[in-house]
Amino acid sequence: QVQLVESGGGLVQPGGSLRLSCAASGSIFSINRMEWHRQAPGKQRELVAGITRGGITNYADSVKGRFTISRDNDKNTAYLQMNSLKSEDTAVYYCKATHYSGSSYFLYWGQGTQVTVSA
Repeated sequence: QVQLVESGGGLVQPGGSLRLSCAASGSIFSINRMEWHRQAPGKQRELVAGITRGGITNYADSVKGRFTISRDNDKNTAYLQMNSLKSEDTAVYYCKATHYSGSSYFLYWGQGTQVTVSA
């Protein structure tokens, strides 16, 4: 069992930056990959960025070049550095961890943290 706790959300001006953190506890050796997702009011939850155990990353086109996902396995924490923020980045951001075991897979989600981009 894995527990994820997110932090770092808040209110920021357009063009500003925020850094989100996702601290994992429990069976941390079972985590194969970590992702950040977001959900804006009235919209579908979408994948923002993902990172493997070895540090291979991928990003949604809408955030490529502005956001950076990273992972510190010593601290059992994933991060999302968000630069050049736009109003359309306003959403609840969720951390997701995935574990594969035999023919099964397990998904773990954080509680979410609100990011609001407004002047």
